[in-house]
Amino acid sequence: MSNDDKNEKQFLDALAKRIASLRKSKGMTQERLAADADIDRVALANIETGKRRPTVTTVYRISAALGVHVDDVFKNL
Repeated sequence: MSNDDKNEKQFLDALAKRIASLRKSKGMTQERLAADADIDRVALANIETGKRRPTVTTVYRISAALGVHVDDVFKNL
């Protein structure tokens, strides 16, 4: 695995943890967040576990559903 691949994986893992952490801090279930963000719950679960890479549009929908600015999702990752 190249250094770039490792860095990308670390970034995606951190993004997954951030989304899950923000959801939990808002007291939301995956079902509620997925519904509010108009995405599939399994897709959200896969994003939160790093099995799926979210698109920019999906991250935007998730941040809006969480009531946070998209910058907050990416801050210090």
